[in-house]
Amino acid sequence: MSGAQPLGLILRDGSRVGIVGGGPAGSLTAYFLLTFAQRVGLDLGVDIYEPRDFTTAGPGGCNMCGGIVSESLVQAMAMEGIDLPPTVVQRGLDSYVLHTDRRRVRVDTPLGEKRIAAVHRGGGPRDVLAVKWGGLDGHLLNLAQDRGAKVAAARVAEVGWDGGRPQIRLKTTVRTYDLVVGASGVNSAGWQLFEQLGVRGTRPRTTKAYITELHLGDDAVSGLFGTSMHMFLLDIPRLDCAAIIPKGDYLTVCLLGQDIDRELVTAFFESPVVRRCFPAGWQVEEGACHCSPKINVGAASRPFADRVVLVGDCGVTRLYKDGIGAAYRTAKAAAGTAIFRGVAAGDFRHHYWPTYRAIARDNAFGRLIFALVHGVKAFPPLLRGTLAMAADEHLASGPARRMSIVLWDTFTGSAPYREIFFRTLDPRFVGRLLWHSARAWNGAADTTGRYEGAKEAGHG
Repeated sequence: MSGAQPLGLILRDGSRVGIVGGGPAGSLTAYFLLTFAQRVGLDLGVDIYEPRDFTTAGPGGCNMCGGIVSESLVQAMAMEGIDLPPTVVQRGLDSYVLHTDRRRVRVDTPLGEKRIAAVHRGGGPRDVLAVKWGGLDGHLLNLAQDRGAKVAAARVAEVGWDGGRPQIRLKTTVRTYDLVVGASGVNSAGWQLFEQLGVRGTRPRTTKAYITELHLGDDAVSGLFGTSMHMFLLDIPRLDCAAIIPKGDYLTVCLLGQDIDRELVTAFFESPVVRRCFPAGWQVEEGACHCSPKINVGAASRPFADRVVLVGDCGVTRLYKDGIGAAYRTAKAAAGTAIFRGVAAGDFRHHYWPTYRAIARDNAFGRLIFALVHGVKAFPPLLRGTLAMAADEHLASGPARRMSIVLWDTFTGSAPYREIFFRTLDPRFVGRLLWHSARAWNGAADTTGRYEGAKEAGHG
């Protein structure tokens, strides 16, 4: 199909858009559709179908995510008038502490500002006694409603066509739309619906993660973990990496790897490195809120058809990091295409696909980076050299903090993987890393990254 505008496949006054899924991707798509429509004087109706109540604690209001919003996304959303209020941000994170089996090092934000937000996606863990916050998903959904979107607390049962326009069918009602947006993620049956609407190609490739919420109380969380996110690169089979994220009264623990099961989870919490982060004798409480969600690790090959487009991890997301950022980018690109170009497959191919493809291609560099991480884990002198180099940069400023910036951007998702990868090829980066690794190989003492107690690691 050519890039010319196909007759009839545009949004006009009175057109309606149905969005399947009210998480960040769906809410942001609605927000941008209505914002752009207002700019061009277009009278547009937007319905969001979301069965979850994001004010509810536990599984009923949760979208199963670690809940980190990167500094670059905070800035981008603020420029669009999307602010994250203190009622949504559980804790501002200004540093990471990287733990290995022998060493740990603190990595501060290169800009010296607290612009990483730790959030709950929904109403909080199921054992919460008093809700002291608002969830990110509910906040974004409210912003979309403020723009004029209507929310139906219903699960889409079927889809179909009505005279060339897509239909959304509930148990008791049927509605016809000029555009349907798929924003249901990979933890639902949404893809079956989108295939019925003409979306072809391969579905997203997925793997399973493990997430649990641990209640320690605000004082204990602040005292033990402070304003640092703790990352773990441990010699545990099948575990790629893990994170502990402080949030108000709770810690969110995320494990990424292959075939994560109870044995692997137990091995992580029983690791001496992890136990050092908690009070003596501490144990995971029985019944702690936890889940094993699917995560997108391979993009859907064709995320659009005439009058249908997929956004967020229903189609593509950033590998392991910044999924909310990918939702933001795809939502804005899809909405801009629909309002300013059209809703034919050709319009999405020419104007939405470049943004989508850029995320998918960048993930190839992400796979290279995580392959390098595995290589570093497998060669102790190189791992010790990495930590020593980052620790040695602690008092440096700006571009001189080469390892710190690479680690920071890798853990936060604040920069494209391609950019991070090519930073690691800088001769100055390679030279410093080899020098520190050679010292480690020769047994040089390295006290900058030794274990001094988890409490000290969590504070600036």
